[in-house]
Amino acid sequence: MTDAFTAGAKDTIVLPQVPPKGVVSIEEAIWLRRSVRKFSVEVPSAEAVSLLLWSAQGITDAKLGLRSAPSAGATFPLEIYLATSDCLARYCPEKHCLVVALREDIRAALAEAALGQDWVAEAPLVFIFTAEIKKTAQRYDERANLYVPIEVGCASENLMLEAAALGLGSVAVGAFREKDVSKALRLTKGSDPYLIVPVGVPAK
Repeated sequence: MTDAFTAGAKDTIVLPQVPPKGVVSIEEAIWLRRSVRKFSVEVPSAEAVSLLLWSAQGITDAKLGLRSAPSAGATFPLEIYLATSDCLARYCPEKHCLVVALREDIRAALAEAALGQDWVAEAPLVFIFTAEIKKTAQRYDERANLYVPIEVGCASENLMLEAAALGLGSVAVGAFREKDVSKALRLTKGSDPYLIVPVGVPAK
């Protein structure tokens, strides 16, 4: 990707700043978005990674701590992980950085957990949306079972539209064995995987 994303990087990876305005309208991005399952070997830039993560869960109101995707009662149960050829890292919205969790390539393990969907292993960027549902359930009880998947849908659509605006392809992967994905991510009890989104330059 860049030197900042190699296995020799520090535990915290600072992401490039997000520009206040893009060059593609929301309407264009909606027209462009398609499910892509074949990717080239080209690795998107650190600037693209920054925009993708910010679009999904970035801070858009520093004073109130609000994010780019709506969250029921601002409970913010979501976590986003990024798997690359170099590492697995967790996105920290407050500091707009990645925190390295593992210095290994887990994409093959994710593909196996996703019932052999090879594009999960082949995409240069694999985003995994997880959530601690208890954060929302503490306020909304059983309604959290509805609110959290809605939030995952909002955040992941933001990411996929941003990918389209950047000329990248993406695909939402919901078919996977949850226990195997949790094992690959080393998730703690109470945190569960909801969606996998491979992203990359579409193969020609």
